[in-house]
Amino acid sequence: MRVDIRGTRFAAAVTTAVLAAVLVSGSFPLLAAQALVFAAGAALGVARSPYGLLFRHLVRPRLGPPAGTEDAAPPRFAQGVGLVFALVGLVGYGAGPLWLGMAATACALAAAFLNAAFGYCLGCEVYLALRRIAG
Repeated sequence: MRVDIRGTRFAAAVTTAVLAAVLVSGSFPLLAAQALVFAAGAALGVARSPYGLLFRHLVRPRLGPPAGTEDAAPPRFAQGVGLVFALVGLVGYGAGPLWLGMAATACALAAAFLNAAFGYCLGCEVYLALRRIAG
C-alpha cells in the first residue's frame, strides 16, 4: 500500500501543533489523545488514522493529484515510535518525574516538526535502517 506524501506531512503538522500545545500546557488528556492517534496510525496505517481521514476527506479534495506517494510501512512504523514516546510522556506527566514527560513529548515534537517542515521522517529512516540491517 502507498500513501500520499502530502497526507503524512499534514498529519505531522497537526501532530506538531498538538505536541507543542502539550508542552505549553502540560495537558495529560491532550497527550493521551495524541497517543490514541499514534496507536491508530500504527495499528490501522496512516491513511486510516484520524489525521489521515481528516486529510482524505477535507484537505485532499481541495488539492490536485499527488505529486508522489510512498510506501505506507515506514510512516506506520514511525507512528509506533511516536506512540512509545507519547506513552513515556504520559508516565512522566501522570506519575512523574515531570521532566520525563516533557523530554519525551519534546522528542516526539522534534520528529513531527522535521517531517512537517522539511519532509524528513525520522521514524521512517529508522525503519529503513532496521530493514537494511535485517537484510
